[in-house]
Amino acid sequence: MQDFLDSFEQSQHHLSALTRKAYRRDLNTLLDYCQQQQIQSWQQLDSHQIRAFIAWRHRQGSGSRSLQRLLSSTRSFFNFLIEQSVLQSNPAQGVRAPKSGKKLPRVLDVDQMSSLLDSDETDLLAVRDRAMFELLYSSGLRVSELAGLGIHDVDLSGNMVHVTGKGNKQRNVPVGQHAVRAVRDWLARRHELDKSGTAQMFLGSRGKPIGTRSIQQRLAAWAQKQGIDVHVHPHMLRHSFASHMLESSGDLRAVQELLGHADISTTQVYTHLDFQHLAKVYDLAHPRARKKTDKDT
Repeated sequence: MQDFLDSFEQSQHHLSALTRKAYRRDLNTLLDYCQQQQIQSWQQLDSHQIRAFIAWRHRQGSGSRSLQRLLSSTRSFFNFLIEQSVLQSNPAQGVRAPKSGKKLPRVLDVDQMSSLLDSDETDLLAVRDRAMFELLYSSGLRVSELAGLGIHDVDLSGNMVHVTGKGNKQRNVPVGQHAVRAVRDWLARRHELDKSGTAQMFLGSRGKPIGTRSIQQRLAAWAQKQGIDVHVHPHMLRHSFASHMLESSGDLRAVQELLGHADISTTQVYTHLDFQHLAKVYDLAHPRARKKTDKDT
């Protein structure tokens, strides 16, 4: 079996040394597996054994990308064996690596959100920025939804904001008291920037409607100034809104409606974020989970 690996490596002389090294490493892993399973020739391998090989590597901690590369190396080697009339078909051809898990969104905890949003600056742009960031977090808005808001979309007396989301879908979302106060402060001074009578809620320093890129830059700089030690972007405030709402209410459907998700599976990612917190609450609160204390005995 080793001889065929050597021959394959020699046939790949047109590839870079780094690629040939990766091939050899992957195929040595396959050879090790075959030896453990007492497989003595490449002809003995079928698709079931290749799937078992991939599952074995997965159990050892290999991620989806590593397994995909491993399968690619294995397929190339078996194609070489077909060319050499050693095999008639490629046993790795129909085998797929496990899909990578969804990357969980990063969120700020409640204390970090307080540190981010608590500011007493009275500079005009700071007043505007605080209103924007309070709205992002208070109502879970996308940055494009925030940038697209008109003055009449925000009902301060009714504590609601009318949002136009993806696919031009409309939804109404509650606005918290902190955000209401911040928007009132901004509206009281908005005229200082409005030189053209535009109906857009938030304006840039030149009086034109502010763009999403400017909001992102202002938030990143604001967070750094407030002492937040991670890169903060607008969608992180939306993620934090969703996570905190779900943590407090446990109502996945309500959070789905507030976020404007068409599919609840999109919202379900936030249930994973709160598992550790919920486990702690359970341990502290459930009568059959609490450890006995002197009072219980």
